[in-house]
Amino acid sequence: MLRRLHKIQPESFAFTPENQAWAEAQMTKFPEGRQASAIIPILWRAQEQEGWLTRPAIEYVADMLGMAYIRALEVASFYFMFQLQPVGSVAHIQICGTTSCMICGAEDLVGVCKELINEKPHALSEDGKFSWEEVECLGACANAPMAQIGKDYYEDLTADKFRALMEKMAKGEVPTPGPQNGRYAAEPLSGLTSLSEYESGKTQYNASVQLAADIGDTIKRIDGTEVPLLTPWLGKSKASPKKAAAPKAAAKKEVPEAPQAEVAEKKPRTMKAARKAGPDDLKLLKGVGPKLEQTLNELGFYHYDQIAKWTEAEVAWVDTRLKFKGRIERDGWIEQAKILSEGGETEFSKKSK
Repeated sequence: MLRRLHKIQPESFAFTPENQAWAEAQMTKFPEGRQASAIIPILWRAQEQEGWLTRPAIEYVADMLGMAYIRALEVASFYFMFQLQPVGSVAHIQICGTTSCMICGAEDLVGVCKELINEKPHALSEDGKFSWEEVECLGACANAPMAQIGKDYYEDLTADKFRALMEKMAKGEVPTPGPQNGRYAAEPLSGLTSLSEYESGKTQYNASVQLAADIGDTIKRIDGTEVPLLTPWLGKSKASPKKAAAPKAAAKKEVPEAPQAEVAEKKPRTMKAARKAGPDDLKLLKGVGPKLEQTLNELGFYHYDQIAKWTEAEVAWVDTRLKFKGRIERDGWIEQAKILSEGGETEFSKKSK
């Protein structure tokens, strides 16, 4: 299937403060210089915020990660989890149409989508609340036919049950996900044939459905407030020993580090325009994409030798005017700029060319 960006695009994109903090935290999972590895979760966060993945969102994430726009677009257009066109404001419904579901009635569910939403997949309903598509196997073959709506599976569906689910969602209700025919999970319809001793200790729903029912957010999109602890992989304290042996020598008392004083800002020398020979290609600096280059030009920086002369105070001034604080030092702009201003090449500039 050919996947292209939607012809109508918003002018801009920006994460909410909560999602921005979450996205920057994801980048810390990876070694220095490998932040691009966070592309999939951050694109997903952008989609959760907006409902679909816009071109400005893809470019925004690419700038965050120091990637060429085409690289981020390759990821977004490759994975079908990313929606490149507007979706329903309430729910985007994915009907499994692979063998088991098709045999058990998936075509009837598609018929309901055509009736209640739109004749064409990936098109919005008249009220803009719903959209739909047929997808490949979602792995719930024992509970066919089924659909994924939001975060959860709705299984053992019939056309009438599916229609009733959509009516509830249209009213603002969140139907309980999971099997819709009374089954607990994926056991035989006639009942358990083994492990029956566990029957008495089970919760009202199976674990997945129970969690969805408890938090009640099956079709609610992420807004950045769900998980307060953004970087648990950085915040874990060292595990205390089970039983410490007698120390051979007295342990040194740890002295807490003194808080670093904030560097006073100083505006660097800027230029109203580039020199007659034209501006340098600032995108040859690792971490500078087209948007950041434009921002730097707007601030009055057009040449490598300007950046190469920044002092610590001047870096602080520029840093506060960029979207992503810390990038200048993290990606080593000044060191790169010194080499490029003298006619040399860096490993990054060689690859870029």
